[in-house]
Amino acid sequence: MVEIAALLCGGLATRIRPLTEKVPKSLIEIAGKPFIDWQLSHLKRKGIRQVVLCLGHQGWEIERFVGNGQRWGLTVKYSRDGDQLLGTGGALKKAQPYLDDPFWVLYGDSYLDFDYGKVSDYFEQEGKDKLGLMTVFANRNQWDQSNIIFKDGRICLYDKAEPNPLMEHIDYGAAILRKKALDLIPRYPYDLALLYSQLVKSGLMLGYEATERFYEIGSNEGIEDASRFFGALKT
Repeated sequence: MVEIAALLCGGLATRIRPLTEKVPKSLIEIAGKPFIDWQLSHLKRKGIRQVVLCLGHQGWEIERFVGNGQRWGLTVKYSRDGDQLLGTGGALKKAQPYLDDPFWVLYGDSYLDFDYGKVSDYFEQEGKDKLGLMTVFANRNQWDQSNIIFKDGRICLYDKAEPNPLMEHIDYGAAILRKKALDLIPRYPYDLALLYSQLVKSGLMLGYEATERFYEIGSNEGIEDASRFFGALKT
């Protein structure tokens, strides 16, 4: 079981301003609690033991709230972008000293309810010659624009920039990477999607289809949807 996760929480969240003018996206209140509270509780239940928070914009606010992670039963460490935002890929590369091999990559604005242990086992068994595993979901443009062609258990194409009518799946938001994959990141800033695309084209990215829908707070519609979902969990 892969027990360490890098959680990417460094974005500017411009799509949901003015909500994020004073509060980082991870601390937006959803159903009475900061979103990251829901996330960390969930990761603990799923078998994650260590989390590395990759922070950028207003990151000190997240660090002040989360602390050492003890209240969730987690060990939390921090990797900070610094004066220049490094992008999702650059933030991961900077966090490399804090990460085990392999490690989960997750986003600070997504809640993903799937079997982390089962996916970890699949990567261990089938991904010995791979540098990563990407979870995918049959989105069919329902909640966001699909960006993956996935057939017979294999990712055939991943491209966020150029949609293809054959794309029915989407990057679900959870991946497993070997630290060696980070050596392919050439510079800062760098978008993680470029690394994923390179791994797919090189045949070094395993695919795994998730079946439970995702929840996200990266859009106003997503926030409303997530609020309904978490509100129902509390009742």
